[in-house]
Amino acid sequence: MLHAIETINNIVNNFIWGVPAMICIIGVGLYLSFRTRFIQIRKFPYAIKTTIGRVFHKKDASDGTMTPFQAVCTALAATVGTGNIAGVAGAIAIGGPGAVFWMWISAFLGMCTKFSEVTLAVHFRERNAHGDYVGGPMYYIKNGLSKKWHWLAVIFSIFGVLTVFGTGNATQVNTITTAINTALLNYHIISPDSVGTLNLILGIFLAILVGLVLLGGVKRIGKVTERLVPFMAVLYILLSLGVILLNIKYVPSVFASIINGAFHPSAVTGGIVGSFFVSMKRGVSRGIFSNEAGLGTGSIAHACADTKQPVKQGLFGIFEVFADTIVICTLTALLILVSKVPIHYGAAAGAELTISGFTATYGNWVSVFTAIAMCCFAFSTIIGWGLYGARCVEFLFSVKAIRPFMIVYALVSILGATVELGLLWSIAETFNGLMSIPNLIALFLLSGTVAKLVKEYFQN
Repeated sequence: MLHAIETINNIVNNFIWGVPAMICIIGVGLYLSFRTRFIQIRKFPYAIKTTIGRVFHKKDASDGTMTPFQAVCTALAATVGTGNIAGVAGAIAIGGPGAVFWMWISAFLGMCTKFSEVTLAVHFRERNAHGDYVGGPMYYIKNGLSKKWHWLAVIFSIFGVLTVFGTGNATQVNTITTAINTALLNYHIISPDSVGTLNLILGIFLAILVGLVLLGGVKRIGKVTERLVPFMAVLYILLSLGVILLNIKYVPSVFASIINGAFHPSAVTGGIVGSFFVSMKRGVSRGIFSNEAGLGTGSIAHACADTKQPVKQGLFGIFEVFADTIVICTLTALLILVSKVPIHYGAAAGAELTISGFTATYGNWVSVFTAIAMCCFAFSTIIGWGLYGARCVEFLFSVKAIRPFMIVYALVSILGATVELGLLWSIAETFNGLMSIPNLIALFLLSGTVAKLVKEYFQN
């Protein structure tokens, strides 16, 4: 039975993340860029100035909302996660260094895609029965398109609920337990025989912690993420920059291998990765998997922001993709490549490749700090995706369904800590791709609204 499920899922997964996805995601990103006259280039300095300036804006949000900074931290909490650590390593291993170039391309277009998602989410949001702002793809489909398209909103929400348990929770908890186990085993604090018991304890502890945060409502989620995200990002960036600076003599040759490998992967990987399309597919798909531009999920958090300017909040979408992919994913790629750790091209790789880049430079002691960083990354992702799942459940049913969902979502942490998750991750990735289809259709149909809002905002 499991073999049949795995076979079917692989077929669907290869189709969803194959040529159709590349055409749709790149095509919609290009189309939106033309409709907004490449706002990610024209207004990039303004976007960075505006978003960084609001980081220090300490005004309290009104009831049922987050501050704009809390909203972007919650969105970044879900995007800046194991995709930046394990996803980049996997892209390089399967697609070669050239995959990093295509990751940059996906980020360039993704800045405009995410800007459009956030702008539409704030423009078409509603107040729910509790007085909270709710928004995202399902709401800009419902309120921005005619009734004949409303089935897209239902499909997006269904795929969203199915995705959050795997992508948002179980796999992230598994990352936390793996990181803690690695650090403790390296220092012989625990024995291999006690790993199972420790994982169960960690799973129960995380279930309680996740439940306490999520059941506290949208304002508690915002307060947790605005403290956790900056801390984890700064810690990871400093560790990564240290590796790069200590191996700075290799940086020029690494950039050359990225550019050359993007178009001639076999020349860099010794012929093991010989397909130009494999390199492009890995880079684009992992870039999107990391920054979520095109999936629409991040806009759900931004819709909670206490703001009256959809375009101004949309600028955070540009900043978000830049910070996630151009900065953090690039640092991950560089630290792997400049540290000269062995890369087995053509074979699957994950967080262990990134960790080996750190330990090759600093020594085994750094495994403690990488464990802390990975735990922060993964826990923040759990919180962010918990909000996404709650909004999808609410759209399908009502606000009464949120609390039961939160409880079940928290309990999944125990499952994630104690079972093997290979198939579950693959299925979750498939649903993640399926979520993008109704969202990309809506973005294409509402591109005129985005262009109009941009024109009005900058005229005023």
